[in-house]
Amino acid sequence: MAIFLTVLLAGSIVALFVGLERLTAETSTRLEDRLARYGARRMTVDDDDDVQAAPSSAVAGAVNRVIEGRTFATELQADLARADLKLTSGEFLVIQAIMTVVPGVAGALLLQNPAALFILGGVGFYAPRFWMHRRQGARIKAFEQQLPDTMALIANTLRSGMSLLQAMEMVSREAAAPTGTEYARVVREIGLGISPQDALIHLVRRLKSDDLELMVTAILVQHEVGGNLARILDTIAHTIRERVKLKGEIKAITSQQRLTGYMLAALPVLIAAMLTLINPAYLRSFIDPMGPWTLLPIIAATGVLVGHLSIQKIVDIEV
Repeated sequence: MAIFLTVLLAGSIVALFVGLERLTAETSTRLEDRLARYGARRMTVDDDDDVQAAPSSAVAGAVNRVIEGRTFATELQADLARADLKLTSGEFLVIQAIMTVVPGVAGALLLQNPAALFILGGVGFYAPRFWMHRRQGARIKAFEQQLPDTMALIANTLRSGMSLLQAMEMVSREAAAPTGTEYARVVREIGLGISPQDALIHLVRRLKSDDLELMVTAILVQHEVGGNLARILDTIAHTIRERVKLKGEIKAITSQQRLTGYMLAALPVLIAAMLTLINPAYLRSFIDPMGPWTLLPIIAATGVLVGHLSIQKIVDIEV
């Protein structure tokens, strides 16, 4: 009976974290609205070619069939494609559920403490997302560092008399990953009948890079009104190089402040989690609804959150 109640509680925790994640998810359409000024029509990103043909298990296949067509599943598949993870949405959700239930149940049974189910379950739930977003950030950062050289290569190819499609084919062959991989996909989409402009819009939506958006917008404007595209790309490449250099200097100057903000925010949470696991009775008076210190954890959490957000806002200098 105790094991059944523990599993039931673990499932409830998974549902709770899923609901919180859905409520805090960002649904921004700023990029689509800006690109729609120059694109012929709105396009949807199809990431089917980044997905394995068959799911790795029957459970993942069943989850894929249940979530098929839902908005959050489409967004999750796009995130997996941006992180270059060869997983379906169902496979990722199954991994996320396992990472939530197994550590939470094991910690609760081994430590004989129900709080471990929430703490370890929460860590296990967000760990796959954190890993995916870290891969996304690293991949986009690498793409942006290669972007000025990529634009210079495209500009020189255009000066030699080749077309934009031939320039992108050369980039797909000569550039390192992830630039070569992404441009190879653009060339493949064009070969399937999609226009070069729409294929570039798809590229921007996959990577969500401001520098890439600037380049694609310039290409779309040149396609509509004409002009010397090679010269435009050279100017944008120079601008991006200077901005990347300035961003690096700002990041180096503010690194200590950003690290301090993370440490100050994480320290109270880690100490409270350790005390809860080691000696639950020590903090019991703070979470007792009838106790005199009920509001202290709420006030402390609010202060930590406000302080962390304030520090990050101060050191977040936009270039």
